[in-house]
Amino acid sequence: MEAKMFNNIPITHPKPDSKKFINHLLGKEQMPVAPLVEYNIDDIHIRRIIGKFLNRKWVSWGGTRSEQTAYLDNFIEIWYRMGYDFVRFERSLRFEEKRVAGKDRSWVDQHKGAIQNWQDFENYQWPRVQDFDFFPYEYINAHLPDGMGFIVSHAGGIFEHLSQIMSFEMLCFALHDQLDLVNAIVDKIANLELEFYDNILNLDRVIALWPGDDMGFRSGTMISPNDLRRFILPWHRRFAQMAHRRNIPYFLHSCGNLSDIMEDLIEDVKIDGKHSFEDAIIPVEDFYAQYGTRIAVLGGVDINILASGSPEEVRHRSRKLIEKCGQAGRFGIGSGNSIPDYVPTENYLAMVDERHRLANVVG
Repeated sequence: MEAKMFNNIPITHPKPDSKKFINHLLGKEQMPVAPLVEYNIDDIHIRRIIGKFLNRKWVSWGGTRSEQTAYLDNFIEIWYRMGYDFVRFERSLRFEEKRVAGKDRSWVDQHKGAIQNWQDFENYQWPRVQDFDFFPYEYINAHLPDGMGFIVSHAGGIFEHLSQIMSFEMLCFALHDQLDLVNAIVDKIANLELEFYDNILNLDRVIALWPGDDMGFRSGTMISPNDLRRFILPWHRRFAQMAHRRNIPYFLHSCGNLSDIMEDLIEDVKIDGKHSFEDAIIPVEDFYAQYGTRIAVLGGVDINILASGSPEEVRHRSRKLIEKCGQAGRFGIGSGNSIPDYVPTENYLAMVDERHRLANVVG
């Protein structure tokens, strides 16, 4: 990864404008070139960029406040110097899950969850919001550079935590014969997240609420659309209402094919923007043509291109999306999913650099 490959980043003197950024995504204002958006950047990339391009010392998240502030300073600096108008940050309450350990990582057990029946529910140790350390949110909010906004979320949505606490297999059985148990678990998760949001949405630099809740896979929703409408979407509507009462938008990251519930998300939940796109489901330019006059379309560079393409292929795809979707507002350029550890850092940088190259051409 050679710095000379990237002539437009890092930006020496960024001029973030979170108000203009949000107005662009909401269709109230037109930026000359679509702004950058991103859901998550894995620490492995932050560490590489911090050392290679910014000559800063990497400090991992640790148990002391000095380690945490050093980590957060680098975290803010990456978003700032890469040219974003915001910092997005999320952390989760500690929900107990059954996990399967592998050599290098672990997975949620999708066969037998922590709650399988009412006795498990009664014995389950639910997290308490009052025990959560909100210091990272407060620190970021207090240390953002001028012009930057703060986009916040709880890590993991209601459906995600539901399917992990029960296991996906047991959830499917319960949707047939234990609907009251499903409803009770959903209510517990959702009310905890409501309380969590009450603690962070009043921070004065917050410009959007942007949670993730993966409800689909390649050919459809993970459970039936009607079950999502019954158990999950009403809570997303509550979250959107919380955001809208504070005059900020509600964006949603949700993977998979959500075509059966898109009208619900737009008309009932009232999302202001959608993130997570995969070309094999619907290329983002097609989604933009269908929904781009109604909601913001966030990101869209397919993860397969980012993970396995060349930097020039990433540049080409990014450029084409900006040309096709960025001329009428309500679009931000970024990944179709996130920037995980298996994406080459130079491919992530190529996407960001190409956006800024086009912006510099326009002037």
